[in-house]
This record gives sequence, C-alpha cells and structure tokens, in this order.
Amino acid sequence: MPSTTATTQKLTPEPAIPGQRIAIQGVRGAFHEIAARHFFGEQIEVIPALSFPILFDKTADAAQTDAAILAIENSIAGSILGNYKLLENSNLVVVGEVYLRIQQNLLALPGVSIDQIREVHSHPMALAQCAEFFKQYPRIRLVESEDTAESAARIVRHRAIHIGAIASTLAANIYGLNVLAPAIETVPENFTRFLAVRRKHDAEPVQHADKASVCFSAGHQPGSLALVLTLLATEGANLTKIQSAPLLGRPWEYRFFVDFTAIPDRIPEVLQLLEQSTTDLQVLGVYREGEQY
Repeated sequence: MPSTTATTQKLTPEPAIPGQRIAIQGVRGAFHEIAARHFFGEQIEVIPALSFPILFDKTADAAQTDAAILAIENSIAGSILGNYKLLENSNLVVVGEVYLRIQQNLLALPGVSIDQIREVHSHPMALAQCAEFFKQYPRIRLVESEDTAESAARIVRHRAIHIGAIASTLAANIYGLNVLAPAIETVPENFTRFLAVRRKHDAEPVQHADKASVCFSAGHQPGSLALVLTLLATEGANLTKIQSAPLLGRPWEYRFFVDFTAIPDRIPEVLQLLEQSTTDLQVLGVYREGEQY
C-alpha cells in the first residue's frame, strides 16, 4: 500500500484524452467521479451507472463508454468481493489505480441550518462512517440510500429544506448545496482504492508497469498456497493484497485474488512462474502502482 503521507506532486497515471467517456458507479458528484478525474483527467464525460453490474455492462459496450473506474476496497470496510468476481468474468483489464481519501461532508440547501435538519440521507457505508458525529444530534434520523451523490441531488429536486445528505464537496458544487459540516467521518484515515479498467482489445500495454493483479486456484492440499507466496517472495515481488473467494460447487475450496509489485522488468517472469505453479491463472491487469490523493 502507498504511504498515508500525501505526496507533493501527483502524476497523471496515463495521458489525458479529452472527451473520454468514463463509467462510474453512482451519479455526478460521486467519489467515483473524483477518482476518475484524478486518473483520466478533468476533460472527461462521466457516464453514470446505478450499480456495479450496470457499470460493467456499459463498459463492455464501445458504443457507450471508453473506460471505467470502480471501487475495489476500502481501508475500513475491506474488499468489495462482488467486484472481484465481476472483473474476473468480464472482458475488462486493469490499466491503473487510484487511492482516494474519502472525506464525508454534511450538505443541505443554501440558507438551511443544521438545526432545521430532521433527516440525513446517504449510502449505508457513509452513514456508518459518520455515526459518531450524529450522536450530538439525536433528533436527526439517518436514512439509507443507494448513493451519496444521488442523496445530494434528491435534496435539490425536491427542495427538501429539512433533509441533509452526506456526500463529497464535488457533489455540493455540482448541485449548489452548502457544506454545513466538513469532514465529519469518524476515522480520517479512510481511503478507497479504485481500479481503472478498459476493454481488453482496446487497452495498450502500460509503460513502466510495476504492479500486477491476478487470480488463480491452488491445489487443495497442505502448503499449496504457501508455495505460491514463497515463489513471490523468492522472485522479489511484494504481496500487497490477497483475497479469497469460494469456488462454486466445490465447498471449502477457494480462488485467490492477488496483487503484487515488482521491478517492471521482472513482472513477466513472475507471471510465467505463477502460471506454472497455479491452476487457471488469469492476469487481471499489469499497471503502475497508484497515486494517493
């Protein structure tokens, strides 16, 4: 994982191409959009998707999108296991990543004070991340919704003066809302890792790639996974993530999703050795380790 100390200079992970159509989960102003703009540049066209399966469908269609950004894990909540499976079964490949600090903010219509707020709407994860803040306002009812930014947009559509939303400052700017209370999350060191993905036949090899994401099965016998991890260590690869997922129809057997970093010149050889040491190796992407924002 990258250091939690912010870097002073951020490099665009790939050359910005004006007008790229980038699918995001959620609507305009979602944290996905912020991550997409960090990776693909400011001059993008955002293509909203209200769920991750819809995002994958849209990204598979060249008539709708050029690429996508999707959350894969959070430093507090952990992995989004369903997205690993969607990625494994898709025609998409990982071309980069972004680590985004998630700052939650209480938003409301202009002129509305926190004393007027009776309900606050947001995604369940956002509500949970801000639970401590609302203990000082026991009269405010917390209401779950599908998306942080959609909660903000709904306030504007309905001119709801007694409802607030937890969302990004980008959502506040887009929908013309005021920030009643900034950075209300309980744990400030809250980061989400996003993957940038493209269709396999459209993706160019990433120059100076130093990270790989793969998935595989290991033999169902003692030490099989340990042998794979030892191989990575012996080849100088640094394991940055391992996630298991059950194999359907094979109780108590698992498929492993692994990320590792290595010197760029060594990654092809490491992948070749992994293919010889595992079953059904699938390379999900070879890319540059992401920046933190």
